[in-house]
Amino acid sequence: MSVITVTKENFSREVLSSDRPVLLDFWAPWCGPCRMLSPVIDRVAEENPDVLVGKVNVDEQPELAGQFQVMGIPMLAMIRDGRVVSTTAGLQPKEAVEQMIR
Repeated sequence: MSVITVTKENFSREVLSSDRPVLLDFWAPWCGPCRMLSPVIDRVAEENPDVLVGKVNVDEQPELAGQFQVMGIPMLAMIRDGRVVSTTAGLQPKEAVEQMIR
């Protein structure tokens, strides 16, 4: 499954109404650790079709970043049944991301 771009316009439809767990990656193009995490997120999305993986550009979506109280990036948020169940900030190894979605 590919990674989707999440915006305030599609957030409710893609994330809150999802019948699958959702992993959101809050990132920015100027963020070095975000660029390092991106291929990990892509790989996790491909290997876990039972999880919806979305990316939120915090520069373009400040409302969503505020809603999730993003204080530093990259930040990952795991959402189940429309509720945030866990978050983590900073560069994470693939194993930690996989543990988060289980």
